Amino acid sequence: MSQEIGRGPGAYAERGVFVCFEGGEGSGKSTQSRLLADALTGEGYTVRLTFEPGDTVVGKELRRIVLSPETGDLDDRCEALLYAADKAEHVATLVLPALERGEVVVTDRYVDSTLAYQGAGRALDVAELEEVARWATRDLRPHLTVVLDLDPTAGLKRFEGRDRIEGESLAFHERVREAFVAMAKADPDHYLVVDARSPADEIHRAVRDRLAPLLAKAVQS
Repeated sequence: MSQEIGRGPGAYAERGVFVCFEGGEGSGKSTQSRLLADALTGEGYTVRLTFEPGDTVVGKELRRIVLSPETGDLDDRCEALLYAADKAEHVATLVLPALERGEVVVTDRYVDSTLAYQGAGRALDVAELEEVARWATRDLRPHLTVVLDLDPTAGLKRFEGRDRIEGESLAFHERVREAFVAMAKADPDHYLVVDARSPADEIHRAVRDRLAPLLAKAVQS
């Protein structure tokens, strides 16, 4: 990619732990999010399992618009702003309150998805797009972002029907994959890249190993 993304200093919550799962279609984000949330809950942590877009009242309607094939073509900037609106509501009403209570927030997708899909995928100016996305989310960054890396040809085979985004070209999804990997490479202290073809339990163990110091620090604080 010609543009660098995700290099800002960012803001990290002083309370709680914020974990995000990112990756292309069919990479197992939802599965790994649930595995982590269930495991941490079983160990006594208070966990908020969430996702984007759509895990708020407003977000549900925005999700219908951006993902339904019935929506048809959207202007690229319009699509990006709809995703940003979902993120603003998500952070304000769900993510930040949970972190302020000292909870562990596990989200399936966050800002990186906008930068990858609407930035690299749609070829919008990434710097401009990032300003909008970071403003919408108050520049709140996950303490750890797990990128589940998978060849798009493998991931897309896991779907019988496809929504607006899943139905994009292979070239689109390849650009998305490259963007996720590039963001992780630019900030290794806050990212973990895992081969999504690995068994689910192996991926889960890798995530837990990387997350352990963050959880220990949160408990101490």
